[in-house]
Amino acid sequence: MANNKLRDDALAYHAQGRPGKIEVVPTKPYNSQRDLSLAYSPGVASPCLEIEKNPQDAYNYTSKGNLVAVISNGTAVLGLGDIGPLAGKPVMEGKGLLFKIFAGIDVFDIEVDEKDPEKFIQVVKAISPTFGGINLEDIKAPQCFEIEERLKSELDIPIMHDDQHGTAIISACGLLNALDLTGKKIEDVRIVVNGAGAAANSCTKLYMALGAKLENIVMVDSKGVINTARTDLNDRKKPFATSRNITTLEEAVKDADVFLGLSVADVLTPEMLQSMNHDPIVFALANPNPEIAYDLAMASREDIIFATGRSDYPNQINNVLGFPYIFRGALDVQATCINEEMKIATVYALAELTKKAVPDVVNAAYSVKKLRFGKEYIIPKPLDPRLLTTVAPAVAKAAMASGVARRPITDWEEYDHKLRDLMGLDNKMIRRLYEMARQNPKRVVFSETNHLSMLKAAETAYAEGICHPILLGNEEKIANVARENQISLEGMEIVNLRHDREEERRIRYAKLLTEKRNRQGMTFEEASEKMFERNYFGMMMVETGEADAMITGVFSKYADTIAIAKEVIGIRDGLNHIGAMHIVNTKKGMLFLADTLFNRHPDTEALIDIARLANSTVKFFNYDPVIAMLSYSNFGADKEGSPASVHKVVETLHERYPDMVVDGEMQVNYALNKELRNHKYPFTRLGNKEVNTLVFPNLSSANASYKLLKETGLNDIIGPIQMGLNKPVHILDVDTPVRDIVNMVAVAVIDAIVEENIRLNNLSRIV
Repeated sequence: MANNKLRDDALAYHAQGRPGKIEVVPTKPYNSQRDLSLAYSPGVASPCLEIEKNPQDAYNYTSKGNLVAVISNGTAVLGLGDIGPLAGKPVMEGKGLLFKIFAGIDVFDIEVDEKDPEKFIQVVKAISPTFGGINLEDIKAPQCFEIEERLKSELDIPIMHDDQHGTAIISACGLLNALDLTGKKIEDVRIVVNGAGAAANSCTKLYMALGAKLENIVMVDSKGVINTARTDLNDRKKPFATSRNITTLEEAVKDADVFLGLSVADVLTPEMLQSMNHDPIVFALANPNPEIAYDLAMASREDIIFATGRSDYPNQINNVLGFPYIFRGALDVQATCINEEMKIATVYALAELTKKAVPDVVNAAYSVKKLRFGKEYIIPKPLDPRLLTTVAPAVAKAAMASGVARRPITDWEEYDHKLRDLMGLDNKMIRRLYEMARQNPKRVVFSETNHLSMLKAAETAYAEGICHPILLGNEEKIANVARENQISLEGMEIVNLRHDREEERRIRYAKLLTEKRNRQGMTFEEASEKMFERNYFGMMMVETGEADAMITGVFSKYADTIAIAKEVIGIRDGLNHIGAMHIVNTKKGMLFLADTLFNRHPDTEALIDIARLANSTVKFFNYDPVIAMLSYSNFGADKEGSPASVHKVVETLHERYPDMVVDGEMQVNYALNKELRNHKYPFTRLGNKEVNTLVFPNLSSANASYKLLKETGLNDIIGPIQMGLNKPVHILDVDTPVRDIVNMVAVAVIDAIVEENIRLNNLSRIV
């Protein structure tokens, strides 16, 4: 039943709307006749003639420098085998999607109906001028070896068969870190490789490039140990033949330090594992089921370091950690190839990243505990946003050092900014939030589910797997709305707070609220009445820990709702104000806007709190906050009104919080145009940094700005994100669309996960 559901969902996903997963979009203006005459005839002749004179100018005038071909003949598609090029097209489109969302690289997927290696090579060579790089995919061994080697020797663009090298690079990162943890040296360890295909060949070669000794390596294929006594070995296996007098996997793993499985499920037994050396390193990478089941392996030995290819266990060997960023770095220096130096640079970059402190946003994605370098974290997580800015520069530097870069990078700070800008070119943040929430879904109260949009949002959020919805309202009304609109209520808890069965909880909540507010005039009778109101009741569920987060505000006035939140949830220690932030996804990158909802005419102390909250919230989303305090004048030009107030705020922030990157007061064009700002006001503390956070002087300017950006339809908007309450209660705009509500549910779940981490570790959220 579950498999049928997955099949139906997958087919619907690929077919719904516009079939497929990728599209081509224009990157230049095309609205006027002049635009079209420049794009095509007669204007297009000019770049054509320039490229004829100098072929390298194709990188200046065409998309070649950011375009990769994902090419396959469909002979070894995932675990499906030789299903042909057309049947493999969904996989190639998927690879294109990963290139785009992780590294901003455009892709044409090309399925070639040709199994003969020589003819396939000629086809790829013939179309290669179109591309800046070629990713060979799902081509069976041994043909894949010849195809890649020939194309690398005959073309002058980056080429990589990811099935071979991706697994090698990522597993090599895990191996180096595992050896570091066990105190073993790569040149000393005994390695068993079970499998002798393309990936096994590439892994073994890369391990040797990192220092592993050939005499310490035993490779095993379906017929047994590859040894010098065998007469059936092809040229790809012969170099790895051992002279040891062993024939079986059982004999090979005895006293081995490392087992690398690239074969089939269940070939490694607990007894074999127990015969290995102390602190064994076992990478069981057969998919979907590893060479030994995770639970069985962990029960067999306490000293094991274990990795698989699966996302539901620690230490996933996942190729997506490598190929997008390797090609990104190679393209950015116009490398003529992807060489061993670039692969090894990737290995070391990934290994070092694993040892660095993990941002809260990554911790939230995978566990309520804090990820740190150790036996269950030897490889970075695929959702770590630092991968792009870590791996791509390492690859680019290796290409330059090894002499294969045609356009070296000279300003690495500028390159870092470029990569960070790429992270804002799509809805990557939203996608990442969903993935994180799915790892640890929380109980989210929906307070207005008698209304269609909130009920649809709850259904969607549950279907996305990002939360466990708790619906407040009359069950009959909710059922009627659901039935009329074909909404499934499966998996959702409905709480009718007016039911007699909720009396005990209403009384308990009223007592708690009375204790909390008795010095502000709250009586038990008054608190009891309030427990019949959904916002009071729902927030008390969050306050008591009977729910983790709450979404409200779609059909109620925010002023009334925030007043309840202040009573029930309260403002964080060290603050006197709360705020709201909207995140705008622009072509220049992410912009964080505050305060967009709560403080009408903030005074000096309110603006200071808003700036501090904005600083903390931007860090929560794993960005380095660079804050501009906005006004209609610049740096003291107007001595009265709001500019003077903002001027005082900036002085105070500089004095109290010298580590904050903030300056102002300034007009928005100076905030967002660093060249203009640096030319006229070179003294600012913002330096050459791109501003990503705008703090407005009042609610009118902030609210109008984000709504103007939203209504243009050119930008994705996330928000409003509440800042400053003690618990994750998020109050939305009136009439927020369903998809925006679901996006905020994902934010609320991440907020709840991080809040839990902070509570467990006794940390502070305010910076």
